[in-house]
Amino acid sequence: MKNYTFLSLFKKYATASFWLIAATVLALFCANSPLKEWYFGLLEKPVSVSFGDFNVFSHHGEPFTFQVLINDFLMAIFFLSVGLEIKREILVGELSSIKKAILPIIGACGGMIIPVLVFLLACPSEAGMVRGAAIPMATDIAFSLGVLSMFGKRVPIGLKVFLTTLAVADDLGGIIVIAVCYTSSIEWMWLILALFGIVAMLIANHYNVKAKTFYLVVGAVMWYAMLNSGIHATISGVVAALCIPASIGKGTRHYIERIRNNINEFPIVEVTDIHQTVVFSNDEIQTLKSVESAADHLISPLQHLEDDLREFINYIILPLFAFANAGVDLSGVHFCDIFSGVSLAVMLGLVAGKFLGVFTFSWLAIKTKIATMPTGTSWKSFASVCMLCGIGFTVSMFIADLAYSPLGADGRTMLDMAKLGILCGTIISAVVGALLLGRTLPKEGK
Repeated sequence: MKNYTFLSLFKKYATASFWLIAATVLALFCANSPLKEWYFGLLEKPVSVSFGDFNVFSHHGEPFTFQVLINDFLMAIFFLSVGLEIKREILVGELSSIKKAILPIIGACGGMIIPVLVFLLACPSEAGMVRGAAIPMATDIAFSLGVLSMFGKRVPIGLKVFLTTLAVADDLGGIIVIAVCYTSSIEWMWLILALFGIVAMLIANHYNVKAKTFYLVVGAVMWYAMLNSGIHATISGVVAALCIPASIGKGTRHYIERIRNNINEFPIVEVTDIHQTVVFSNDEIQTLKSVESAADHLISPLQHLEDDLREFINYIILPLFAFANAGVDLSGVHFCDIFSGVSLAVMLGLVAGKFLGVFTFSWLAIKTKIATMPTGTSWKSFASVCMLCGIGFTVSMFIADLAYSPLGADGRTMLDMAKLGILCGTIISAVVGALLLGRTLPKEGK
């Protein structure tokens, strides 16, 4: 069952990567074509959902732009999904025991510390630039697993588990950095309201409240409170996820027996003609609904919500985020700009920093026998996967926006350079990692 869950997660992110790539290419095309004015104008369009004078999507009286709606609201839903995955992995997955989690966690720590140091060494010590030191910390789970999925069954399951778990731990580190480092002044009244929301969800959890609607409604209130508190609103998604129950009320036996009894009572209808009309009685329809309800109760609210969000995240939120944030206007960018300032620092942080951090920390953990090498893996193939950890996109772009957007016009220039560094670093890590994997993974059938 656990392997099935892991493989489903792997396929999910592999699929998402193709949509991310398509949205990124489209954004770059729009930002550097006759559609440029339309594209940047679209991102600045105000968005309003109002009840009288109250606009849900506003901050300090200013309505959200389309881009802010994506980055502050839709990304909160994305982080809700990330939080659900983290909680599941901690409870029953690869983070559920020290033995399972120690290697990817140590690797993730190296993959967060070394890129920051590389950024600081490469970036000029100009005011504001160092705010982006956390940008190369994050590994994009969708892109990295998408590249790994290209090699199919040649990839040992141990390597897939290592990369997936490392990326999840990486996301957790990124969430902590966002909460701690990119929080401005605190509005205590709003923060207290958000804390009330957390307490309400914890109490509901204690009293075995399983209704997803309750947690989503309280989570939405908490999101609005955090939006106005000074703590970035997306953190509310993670906090809400950690409060959502992962248990089922009566165990599986009660619901399995209910399903079996209902199925045994349900009539068998033989269809001899594809145009034959089949009409069930009201009692039979109620029996089917009872089966459906029992099946729903077999899945915890955590996994139910995670499954409900999957397609919305993969096919709407992440492509929209890529479309809204990857559009860098290259008209004023010279080739040498890639190798200077923020762009160079981010690119080196991703390509060199992530590889060195993940590989060296993991190597030390294995050599000191704190952890063991993933099953069926050689040092060469392991190093190749460490190269893929430099694929940074979603969270890196997100942190870049948090770091430089508040700095005005100068920040806008630094943000564009940071995005350029993210794109270049991601492409280099993906291409080099794929080439190395092609040479180091076992051939088909071996």
